[in-house]
Amino acid sequence: MIDVTASDEIANDEIANDARARSNVAGITATHFWATLVVLGLGWNFGFIGASALVLETHLAQERNKVQAFNDFLVFGMMAIGSFSSGQLLANYGWSAVNLVVYPPVLLGFVVLALASFARRRTRLAAVAELAEAGM
Repeated sequence: MIDVTASDEIANDEIANDARARSNVAGITATHFWATLVVLGLGWNFGFIGASALVLETHLAQERNKVQAFNDFLVFGMMAIGSFSSGQLLANYGWSAVNLVVYPPVLLGFVVLALASFARRRTRLAAVAELAEAGM
């Protein structure tokens, strides 16, 4: 079985979001919309599954149901806010603005994932160094 961590799935979501935004900015033909919808679906699934797994990994068994419910409330609440705000953004600023607004959160996601990966790698290297010193 392939060992896929939650952060890997979230990284795939960030990549899919970037690809979706690039496809939308590239044109407004039916092909662009279809490609965007496919990539959006993939990104949503990677992000939702990865984030749900990460939430469950970081809490005790007794807390998991409440935390998962609160997480779902936040996810779907933000999705509703995003739906309404994207309509206003489209009406007031146009299609390009709707697609360009996605870049700051995607870049923030990449930065957070890079920092988390760096911190995890540093912790592993420190543990290996301790084992090496203890073995000598």
